[in-house]
Amino acid sequence: MRGRSGLKPGHWISSWLQPLIVWPAAAMVLLTGVPNAQAVSTPPSVAGWIRNNATVLGTTDPAAHVAAALNGEVPNLAVSRIDPKAEMTWRTYAVATLLFNAVGLVAVYLLLRLQAVLPLNPQGQPACGPDLAFNTAASFATNTNWQSYGGEATLGYLAQMLGLSVQNFVSAATGMAVLVALIRGIARRSAATIGNFWVDLTRTTLYILLPLSLVLAVALMSQGVIQNFKPYETVHLLQPTTTDEPVTGEDGKPVIDADGKPVTAKKPVTDQVLPMGPAASQVAIKQLGTNGGGFFNVNSAHPYEDPTPLANFLELLSILLIPAALCYTFGVMVGDRRQGWVLLAVMLVIWVPLTVGCIAAEQAGVPKHAELGLDPAAGNMEGKETRFGIGGSAIWATATTAASNGSVNSMHDSYTPLGGLVPLWLIQLGEVVFGGVGSGLYGMVMFALVAVFVAGLMVGRTPEYLGKKIEAIEMKMAALCILIPPLVVLIGTAVAVGGPGIHYTDPATGEAKSQLANRGAHGFSEALYAFSSAGNNNGSAFAGLNANEPFYNTALGLAMLAARYWLIVATLAVAGSLARKKYTPPGAGTLPTHTPLFVVLLVGTVVLVGALTFVPALALGPVVEQVQMAGAN
Repeated sequence: MRGRSGLKPGHWISSWLQPLIVWPAAAMVLLTGVPNAQAVSTPPSVAGWIRNNATVLGTTDPAAHVAAALNGEVPNLAVSRIDPKAEMTWRTYAVATLLFNAVGLVAVYLLLRLQAVLPLNPQGQPACGPDLAFNTAASFATNTNWQSYGGEATLGYLAQMLGLSVQNFVSAATGMAVLVALIRGIARRSAATIGNFWVDLTRTTLYILLPLSLVLAVALMSQGVIQNFKPYETVHLLQPTTTDEPVTGEDGKPVIDADGKPVTAKKPVTDQVLPMGPAASQVAIKQLGTNGGGFFNVNSAHPYEDPTPLANFLELLSILLIPAALCYTFGVMVGDRRQGWVLLAVMLVIWVPLTVGCIAAEQAGVPKHAELGLDPAAGNMEGKETRFGIGGSAIWATATTAASNGSVNSMHDSYTPLGGLVPLWLIQLGEVVFGGVGSGLYGMVMFALVAVFVAGLMVGRTPEYLGKKIEAIEMKMAALCILIPPLVVLIGTAVAVGGPGIHYTDPATGEAKSQLANRGAHGFSEALYAFSSAGNNNGSAFAGLNANEPFYNTALGLAMLAARYWLIVATLAVAGSLARKKYTPPGAGTLPTHTPLFVVLLVGTVVLVGALTFVPALALGPVVEQVQMAGAN
């Protein structure tokens, strides 16, 4: 069979280039769609890879094609040794999910603890301490990617690739698998099973995440994102400079002058060490999988991760791509595409105004800047890259916090009080405005169940969602999904600001040191942001917090685990309950869930829960800081 051009690929592509060209092209067509879909046969030399059969690579309906891939309906895309017909109950599905993720967590922990004796560590990075290894393993297993370390100063290439990049794939695939199980529960009638976790995990990884990541990685490399295994390179500066280095005494402690300030000495700097490594492959999946963990310490603000405006656009698009597409896929899989459009509309109605508000707050700047001789029209450029500006930075900040991604191309800690409040509140809404791949949408469905329940109470009728009656078990599990993250956030923050998160003892000197770079309201915001990020599996931070010490590494690691897996189990319980129920045809009293009225109801449910839960904490942090800033002016 011939392609659309009428030429057989094997006639003009050399055999050794076929795998490099055909598979990325096939992946893009499979996942993005082309007009007038048709079956395309593979070249002879790669025919064995997909069982020597023609495979459907094109579609006019990409969401339907993703749904078909997840349902195993794409011809000749199959994986041996996994029987897709051997389906699981929700309990078995949950056990498989938890066991798989536990194995991944332990594997990453051991990899980090043994890093010093493993290969592909050209800088000789030492093993991570037990608390940092636990925090990092929990972070990447839960799709949070909170980083208490600087990537280029802490990890070797093997740990980055075999440990973190692999978890970026499978943690994202786990979220999508749980979503698919929930959708099956809604769509099926009087069924005892909701699918097979191993099948869903494999299809998601091989048919969606891996092909897209391959294409994006190549595109990013074309823009200058590095991908190599070289040792770090030392280069001579064209313009040598000097730095102020603290002077230490014989006891190793800083020398203090008569005014109580540290004594410094000028030190010439003539050379710079440039970090190297396989960054592009990790950056691609960190964005597509809404993971967010940076290969380098400053994440996507680093020019080796995000060098150009085009690379910035591609990465920003990748953050929202799958979470937004899954809304439409949801509609396809439940048999009513309007339901998917409604969920996407709810997300946009919340995200767009908050994004505009964040840009406006940053563009307004800080009143004190004018006193320092800075142009107020330039806005607040502190902590932002000039190549992105305020608009590119603020849009990224709201997208990465709405989508549970957590990567940054600017420092959120340097935002104005109201500008920093926006990404913080987007996290606190429960990461359901886009949210993580899979996890954001199943979180939004939990809010939808609460919305129809409230509507049912108002009209005195048993609530229904997509033909399934919503009863006690569904509401209990939905309540757990909505309430556990705020509980984790608020309790963790309270414990931290009560003492353990304010000061720590330096193990080397025995000296008490501050955990926070700022005092007062902003210091409280730093601790609140940390637990909000961990308790909602986001991963970004107000960088003024020193998190790499035992209390924060342990507390945040536990917060990430609780916020991820309690919700997964509760969601799968809802899936199993709904799958067992019979379909109830809509009647005169059924609330339509595909109308603008339901969009308003669902937006109100999400916003009110977020507002009522976190307004007191926000009032102690960003709101007070904004008042202080205005008062000082």
